[in-house]
Amino acid sequence: MATVTLTGIHKSYGKTEVIHGIDIDIADGELIVIVGPSGCGKSTLLRMVAGLETITSGDLLIDGARLNDAEPMDRNIAMVFQNYALYPHMSVADNMGYALKIARRPKGEIAERVQAAAKMLQLEPYLARKPRELSGGQRQRVAMGRAIVRDPAVFLFDEPLSNLDAKLRVQMRLEIKALQRKLGVTSLYVTHDQVEAMTLADRMIVMNAGVAEQIGTPLDVYERPATVFAAQFIGSPAMNVLPARAEGRVARLANGIGIETGTDASGDVLVGMRPEHMERDPDGPIALDIRMAEPLGANTLLHGSLAGIAQEIVVSLPGVHREDVMAGSARFRIAPEACHLFDAGTGRRL
Repeated sequence: MATVTLTGIHKSYGKTEVIHGIDIDIADGELIVIVGPSGCGKSTLLRMVAGLETITSGDLLIDGARLNDAEPMDRNIAMVFQNYALYPHMSVADNMGYALKIARRPKGEIAERVQAAAKMLQLEPYLARKPRELSGGQRQRVAMGRAIVRDPAVFLFDEPLSNLDAKLRVQMRLEIKALQRKLGVTSLYVTHDQVEAMTLADRMIVMNAGVAEQIGTPLDVYERPATVFAAQFIGSPAMNVLPARAEGRVARLANGIGIETGTDASGDVLVGMRPEHMERDPDGPIALDIRMAEPLGANTLLHGSLAGIAQEIVVSLPGVHREDVMAGSARFRIAPEACHLFDAGTGRRL
């Protein structure tokens, strides 16, 4: 168990800066999810913590010790990769215990640790098998078991579920969360999947083009996104964001419709409305011309546009609403406290 501190972490390749200063204090036993689109720098940040990438500037501290220049093997970190990285010619037991063998630990200790990890991960029946004889989920468990037997101070996960099918991803997500809580090991977890981020994280770092757009708990980021990017990346379907002109607590859209907000502002703004917060109201100010409906059983997604505004928006209604498709249009309202206002220039929350 350990604390991890990142202070002013930058990464450049030549003159190209890819990480623009990350600052975070990670508590002992905390699970931090680094989430963002492909190419945003999240895996690069993780690799710097692991020692697989050099840190251009800033400080990495683990339990108060500066480890910028320490070799990966000297950081007491275990990493679980996207592609499992198992030795195909070794058995499950040998894969799990290999790092301990290299460290010249006694055979009895290796066997004991492997057996304990296998029991925890329900891998006991498979210890004699080769990786090719296992399913994707079982291979991922072996990769996790290899990390567990080392008893590291910090776990690093680099998109470990991206090679699994949707159903297995859900199952493994729950298992990783339960395992991390049981072990209490400080963990950094990289993913591009915002559902994984929301369900796994104690706190998350939302990254965009090498910048930490927001650091906070999943509900903080969902309920009070700091930027337009964070607002649209976290939440499914994505938040509707429309340009408007703020006049006190009213945001007037380009077609003249006024939407009451809970924020005093003036000038050009962006008004954000989550699809699930828009309510059906025959007298509501928001008239949606419905282009398509997606009945999903538990809810129905309505895709359409507002009169005079070409930009498409999405509304999510609970249950099935086939009549909305036949009607071709519907009116909605949104509570003022559910509206989000952002500066039109900077994209930051007002």
